[in-house]
Amino acid sequence: MTRLRLFFAAWPPAQAARALARWARDAERATGGRVTRAETIHLTLAFLGEVAAERAAQAIEAARSVQGRAHPLPIEQARYWRHNRIVWVGPNETPAPLAALAADLKSALGQAGFALEERAFAAHITLIRKAREPRALPALPAVDWRVDEFMLVRSALSSEGSSYETVERFPLAA
Repeated sequence: MTRLRLFFAAWPPAQAARALARWARDAERATGGRVTRAETIHLTLAFLGEVAAERAAQAIEAARSVQGRAHPLPIEQARYWRHNRIVWVGPNETPAPLAALAADLKSALGQAGFALEERAFAAHITLIRKAREPRALPALPAVDWRVDEFMLVRSALSSEGSSYETVERFPLAA
């Protein structure tokens, strides 16, 4: 039985991803660790983990039932999480449309029989892994990130890190 590593996420526009990747390379001087490549920067909405390939269609069907709204995603803070040694960026408060999208997606996936993490959704974009705690992080760049779709993504792990393939896209209402 073929198994796929799947998750739902929002991807930044290319210009925003490049700005965040540049910031992460600057921050790496203070933290060490492994910087996320620009093309893999994303905001995870729901992580399914390893699932049977035939269940991908059920995940797509569940996601199609979600009626989210497009919205801006402000990048207002950068933090270090000691418990998993990452540096992340994100909004000071999760925008209401993003919180609703994540909650509705989690509910739809739960009804479809997917087991998801119990912890509350925290809007964050991981930019550095295996980091050490910095004394300070550089000032964040101005980033224009409008969330106008989310996607189901297949992840493949290798020694170079993760690579991602979009399985399906789900547009959000304007």
